[in-house]
Amino acid sequence: MAPPLTHRRRLLVLAICCMSLLLVSLDNTVLNVALPSMQKDFGASVSGMQWTIDAYTLVLASLLMLAGSTADRVGRRRIFKAGLVIFTVGSVLCSVAPNLESLIAFRMIQAVGGSMLNPVAMSIITNTFTEPRERARAIGVWGGVVGISMAAGPLVGGVLVDSVGWRSIFWINLPVGLAALLLTMRYVPESRAPKPRRPDPVGQLLVIALLGSLTYAIIEAPGAGLTSPTIVAFAALALAALVGLLAYEPRRAEPLIDLRFFRSAPFSGATVIAVSAFASLGGFLFLSTLYLQNVRGLSALDAGLWMLPMAAMTLVCAPLSGRLVGSRGPRIPLLVAGVAMTASGILFAAFEAETSNVTRFIGYVLFGLGFGFVNAPITNTAVSGMPRAQAGVAAAVASTSRQIGQTLGVAVIGAVLASGIATSSYAATFVDASRPAWWITVGCGVAVLLVGLLTSGRWARATARRTARCLEQPEIQEATAGASS
Repeated sequence: MAPPLTHRRRLLVLAICCMSLLLVSLDNTVLNVALPSMQKDFGASVSGMQWTIDAYTLVLASLLMLAGSTADRVGRRRIFKAGLVIFTVGSVLCSVAPNLESLIAFRMIQAVGGSMLNPVAMSIITNTFTEPRERARAIGVWGGVVGISMAAGPLVGGVLVDSVGWRSIFWINLPVGLAALLLTMRYVPESRAPKPRRPDPVGQLLVIALLGSLTYAIIEAPGAGLTSPTIVAFAALALAALVGLLAYEPRRAEPLIDLRFFRSAPFSGATVIAVSAFASLGGFLFLSTLYLQNVRGLSALDAGLWMLPMAAMTLVCAPLSGRLVGSRGPRIPLLVAGVAMTASGILFAAFEAETSNVTRFIGYVLFGLGFGFVNAPITNTAVSGMPRAQAGVAAAVASTSRQIGQTLGVAVIGAVLASGIATSSYAATFVDASRPAWWITVGCGVAVLLVGLLTSGRWARATARRTARCLEQPEIQEATAGASS
């Protein structure tokens, strides 16, 4: 039986949940530094490198809501432990992958485990820290872990890749995963939703079809051509899956995606901001890693050191953002994030910041500052105002939006880069080929700024209150009917 949830025990639960986030986030940041080494070992193309990242984020995005609702039904601690085991086993398999195809398949196994960690951990945090200001601060700490992973990932990855080889980057998941598993068994209390949601297999299949076919069409379009029958077929499948979701989900009593959530302007805004911010992050890391190692010829460690200013700013700003959200609301952090990310993108897109050490440093600092401020308001806005019984689903949608953003960011920006690069003169054409991709990151920063401004005011908060009443009404009616019978 779990010990009582004293203040110290709640902080320990938060620390354990943050370990799971560190596990998942560190894996992605370490992998980015290792991409050029993997590319050389496997003789992979740009699209092959995209798939090592997107195979993971795609499966993660597809299964997050299923994992969240399953955890609400069968027990959050139980699913959390299963996720730790599967993720750790997947990491071992990745470390022994004989070829690129196997690595991509094993990354998908990792993602199945990862899908059971982040939304479930956020649901555990939401139900552990029930006071709004305390919860906002806890989420700020949670966001700071992303900064830790960004700071540690490039450095740890650089040291391991240069000294042992890229396969060793997956070994670091073993001690963290095992420690998190043992601590979870000892300290994290079991919890379930009062009224768990029923499975929605049709909705789940439609989500997988939508995300998978869309990502495939974007990544493979530069090589196959936009008019290729295969690309057209996958694009059509994505459109059909989207139409199917919009038509099918509102008819279910307990859908996988409750479209009523999107009547709340803050929730819808948090979704758009999450997609935009994490698309920008995915593209930023992808472009920076390839440029620093393949164009400038830096080692993996030196490339990791160059990304340290960005990571350090994220680490410092995320807890500050959490405190600001708790005391002043989400508007200020979102505006700071939007301005900083936009300014960083403009430096690279308009002034070729990567070609000068000074401007590259400034660009990295600005991006880290902006990304550090954006994460806490996304999560807090998504779950605040929602009934506590719906908090897990709302957090899962926010987490899904992050992964969709990162998947699309790598897919779109990688496709734009691949279409402009001449293989015969990779280094000479990289900067020009990457300029349109940097303008995409500028657009993402502008979206964070404008949507944050629009969805954090008085009107937006009123829509959140109306949505919460709409979501609570069926539960109140059911409780009343049960009492009268």
